[in-house]
Amino acid sequence: MNDSVLERYTRPPVAATEADDGEGVQDCGAFGFLRGIRDRAIMLELRRKDGSMRALGYAWLQAVESDPSGVISLMFPGSIIKLTGRNFHRPNAQGIGLLAGLLRHRVTFIQEADQVAFMNASAAEAVVERIEW
Repeated sequence: MNDSVLERYTRPPVAATEADDGEGVQDCGAFGFLRGIRDRAIMLELRRKDGSMRALGYAWLQAVESDPSGVISLMFPGSIIKLTGRNFHRPNAQGIGLLAGLLRHRVTFIQEADQVAFMNASAAEAVVERIEW
């Protein structure tokens, strides 16, 4: 009981410091996912295998369409982004799915897979074969 009143009330609570440890971007291979419960991405970065990149603001995302054949269409004013691949609906081992992450604005980037990454990906893993804009 040597704590002063000032020290007791200025020390951060234990729960708050533990919650900070779980935040950040988790690399899920084909996409990056914000782990913080209240985190939302401002921009969505699209990375092609040739090195070109495009970033769009989530605030401008008007609609998302998903096709069971492995196509997700993201509608932005003046452009439609098409993602072609597999396992977009299926959550990975951490319980994170690409489509669910996009709908909740928690995906920070989407990476188009090169041939090596495509061949090495497990059958249950989300893989983006092509990004069209």
